[in-house]
Amino acid sequence: MTDQSGHDPVRIGIVSVSDRASTGVYEDKGLPALQDWLTRALHNPITFESRLIPDEQDGISATLIGLVDAGCSLVLTTGGTGPALRDVTPEATLAVAHKEMPGFGEQMRQISLKFVPTAILSRQVAVVRGQSLIINLPGQPKAIAETLEGLKDAEGKQVVAGIFAAVPYCIDLIGGPYLETQDAVCKAFRPKTAIRAPRTV
Repeated sequence: MTDQSGHDPVRIGIVSVSDRASTGVYEDKGLPALQDWLTRALHNPITFESRLIPDEQDGISATLIGLVDAGCSLVLTTGGTGPALRDVTPEATLAVAHKEMPGFGEQMRQISLKFVPTAILSRQVAVVRGQSLIINLPGQPKAIAETLEGLKDAEGKQVVAGIFAAVPYCIDLIGGPYLETQDAVCKAFRPKTAIRAPRTV
């Protein structure tokens, strides 16, 4: 069902995984960064479901299942994707997967490698559960924006595609709402046959 602007409403889960932030040792910056970027990137009216949780594998898996069951078509996590002993977000995500989508993690690492050689230590994964797409993102707000948007040159021309360009069509394919992006932030790609004609209000 579309709203008055003709855009499908969407429910999005955003999850920050951090022992220290979840106990108040320091301020979480992942959730505000995700919410800000998504609000700028999408025309759709968004209902956010935000969660700040510790690095506990069973708890992360339960949170992801809960957000999918609550109707989130897209769930984005930040944090817990490195090689440290407490970094278990990828394992928790794979544990709830119906399908794995390895291209997202591959592209995120390619983008991050343009900035730091330690990007090869990142273990982000993406999966489909039911009619929901779940993607692990990096922990830093700057890296979150870079991986979602991709890289542009000084003139604003896209040099490397960000992962979000593929998200709307993926959600189409699994039966979710029709996401429409703000091209200045991130231009979604769909085959011509999958592009919906603009709706008149």
